Amino acid sequence: MSSKRSLAVTMAFLVALVASFAMAQEKTKKATTETEKAPRLTIVEPTKEYGEVAKGDKLDWSFLVKNTGTADLQIIAAKPGCGCTVADFDKVIKPGETGKVTAHVDTTNFSGPIAKTVTLETNDPTSPTSQLTIHAIVKPYVEAYPAGFVRFNQLQGEVSTQSITLYSEEDEPFEIKDVQVPGDWVKVTYKKLEDAERVANIGKAGQNQYKVDVTVGGPDAKIGPMAEKVRIVTNSKHSPEYPISVTGVIRPTYRVEPTALNFGEVAPSDAAATRSVLLHSNDMKTPEQFVVTKVESTVPGITTAFKPLAQKGDYEVTLQVAKDAKPGDIDGSVKIYTSDKVNPVVTLPVKGTIKRGRAASGTSSK
Repeated sequence: MSSKRSLAVTMAFLVALVASFAMAQEKTKKATTETEKAPRLTIVEPTKEYGEVAKGDKLDWSFLVKNTGTADLQIIAAKPGCGCTVADFDKVIKPGETGKVTAHVDTTNFSGPIAKTVTLETNDPTSPTSQLTIHAIVKPYVEAYPAGFVRFNQLQGEVSTQSITLYSEEDEPFEIKDVQVPGDWVKVTYKKLEDAERVANIGKAGQNQYKVDVTVGGPDAKIGPMAEKVRIVTNSKHSPEYPISVTGVIRPTYRVEPTALNFGEVAPSDAAATRSVLLHSNDMKTPEQFVVTKVESTVPGITTAFKPLAQKGDYEVTLQVAKDAKPGDIDGSVKIYTSDKVNPVVTLPVKGTIKRGRAASGTSSK
């Protein structure tokens, strides 16, 4: 190879090397610039200490979050833990600016030390998730023994009473001022306990205690689950209103299956021309007191019968399309008379169509 050619090759190599080095420097510079232009989440006060608070207090606190980076900080989500609610938060915080995340805690259902958290999800590459915490010690200045709720499981028409004792940690003499009930089917009475009646080791020594009787039931009580509150108004400075939860279920006195009958298109000779209705007492203590006394049909061509079953409080009512029933539509009802005091009569709608026997036989053979 001549010296000129060698020189040219060497020069070309040097040019390529310099270009490669320059490109590497440019990439490094670009990467550095991109790294520098990034958001940074800085929480001014990640934990709020409330100290002792009265049960029922609503705790609201706005946590300050600062963007100490060089790009927009985005708060993607603020996820509350159990018992905490996020009211609002700033979604975008410019570099050098400060935003807020507002958290809310209702202490009504808590007692003692609590720690409620909010987890932040952001676009900070170094800390994509961060946590905010509210600490407090919840003190019940008014409380119930053995619990602040009553639970019922009873039949419609029954009346049941459950009792709790209300006590206080206030310095001033504790008094009940008023009672608010959710409906006429809930009644509440109360009385101040004498020294001999007081429950030991609850509330401030020497403070008043009240026995509260909650009675549920009667003709106005609706069938189904209960989820209501009785509100006790007191003279407590910290807890002027104490809620008592009333839960449970009110069941029908007896069950009817089915609650309506449709014979469909049927001939007197078809098997479907006979239908049964079952009645079952829901009274677990004295089911034998439930008796079916009579059954009446308003539908011509439908005969009825009833009989007790082996299990006490169970009855079967049979409806039969009579052999001489005339063809046509069935549209009427059957009344079942019982000994039940709440719902003595149950009415079942009955529908269908009676066909001629021969047409029914021809149809069934296809």
